Amino acid sequence: MKQAKNPIGAVETTIQLIEALEHLDGATVTELSEHLGVTKGTVHNHLATLREHQYVVNQDGTYTLSLKFLVIGEYLRNNSVLYTNAKAEVEQLAKETGEYAHLSTEQNGLSQKLHKVQGENAIGKEYQRAKLQNPDCLHYTATGKAILGSLPRKRVETIIDHYGLPERTKHTITDRGELFETIETIRDRGYALNDEEEVERMRAVGAPICDKDGTVLGAVSVSGPISRMKNEQFREVLPEKVMNTATVIEMNVSMSERSGNLPRYE
Repeated sequence: MKQAKNPIGAVETTIQLIEALEHLDGATVTELSEHLGVTKGTVHNHLATLREHQYVVNQDGTYTLSLKFLVIGEYLRNNSVLYTNAKAEVEQLAKETGEYAHLSTEQNGLSQKLHKVQGENAIGKEYQRAKLQNPDCLHYTATGKAILGSLPRKRVETIIDHYGLPERTKHTITDRGELFETIETIRDRGYALNDEEEVERMRAVGAPICDKDGTVLGAVSVSGPISRMKNEQFREVLPEKVMNTATVIEMNVSMSERSGNLPRYE
């Protein structure tokens, strides 16, 4: 990932402060000063500016991020061509399988979650909710691996060089050569498997979503416990369902793009 040639110190401090408020789930000026290693005066000045523009709130000396970030997040998501054309299909996939269905995209070499739907039998609600707030590395999730399988090799190498291949479980792929072999398999068969690579006793199946030019927009997946995702269900039934969902989403994206180019007659 490229670094800024001339980073602006004040902006960097503001960003660090916002990220600290998220990490600490709210903090006082003193706590932020100690956490960031900057003076209380600097922290206070940045917080005052953020508060003036309604990005933080102060309750009895404890600062927290404001709901203005939620408004911005909803704006970004609702203006995503992938989300708007995939939302209903992801919800249908969760309903059909009874498991968690996920919609993700890649940005800055990480997996960003756009939508997550809980099926009737889905488990791990707290974990899945926490995942919505944090980006993932691509190599240990089904959606991430599906996206990697649709990216140019040079781009994949750049991502690995930057983030490495951190281990989440004993099943996580941490060898570059093995990952590229897996990517070739994903490209050949059209879907990716997460076989306890992110969480022990959990599996997932993901498929890429591409536009008409073949550029990957993101991926859709289904995840569940190995007790329900095994043998034919894991390796045949669910891959077919997930790939079908991805295909419908791709058609939705294509049709939405075409609708904007329809001839108009006065």
